[in-house]
Amino acid sequence: MRSAASPQQRPAVDFLRELIMSLDKACVEVVWPRQEIASFGVGPKKMSQHYAYIGVHKSHLNLGFYHGASLRDPAGLLEGTRKWLRHVKISGMSGAASPAIRSLLIQAIADRRRRLSLGEPRRRAKDLRRLPKPPRAQA
Repeated sequence: MRSAASPQQRPAVDFLRELIMSLDKACVEVVWPRQEIASFGVGPKKMSQHYAYIGVHKSHLNLGFYHGASLRDPAGLLEGTRKWLRHVKISGMSGAASPAIRSLLIQAIADRRRRLSLGEPRRRAKDLRRLPKPPRAQA
């Protein structure tokens, strides 16, 4: 994923990756070369166990949050209108090193760990249809 970044973007990519690793020493990193993203989480499952990703674009980086809609964002950095996903566009080191970025990451990590420890992974409607039906009470 780092190789997809331009030479000007690489310091910010490295900084964000190191920041995530320092905030979550037990994080799982999964790289998807075709999508040009590196994703980080508490386990290998992208949408239920991951909390953030770094995506490379020509003019900027995206620091995305899989469950970003639930994060507090007083600085107003998060963009996006989907049900869960939000991202921050980062153009250089000053954006990557922002205290607001660190705060968003800390929240995202804590939220994912808390939800999974409570056994509350996000479920989609199609997943709910697959759950076994409870047995009927016999009269």
